[in-house]
Amino acid sequence: MIKNLSVRPSLIPREQRGSVESQVCYLTSRIKRLTEHLDLHGRDYSSQRGLWKIVGKRKRLLIYLFKKDRLRYKNLIDQLNIRGPR
Repeated sequence: MIKNLSVRPSLIPREQRGSVESQVCYLTSRIKRLTEHLDLHGRDYSSQRGLWKIVGKRKRLLIYLFKKDRLRYKNLIDQLNIRGPR
């Protein structure tokens, strides 16, 4: 079901596990996993709700990072290959 996830939270050093970048990385991997699950089970509304909650949390973290340090934000968006909030 899940082949390769491009995001590997285990590769983040122990000192940076609570950083915004590591949290966004972890949430992105969960979003990809839930998206694949919903491709198979389209009417799983509980998982859809969980996915929207995770997407919202990631969006809030990205907005915070955008306001604090735009260079780190840009690097993270490029690394994870995701589009930032509008």
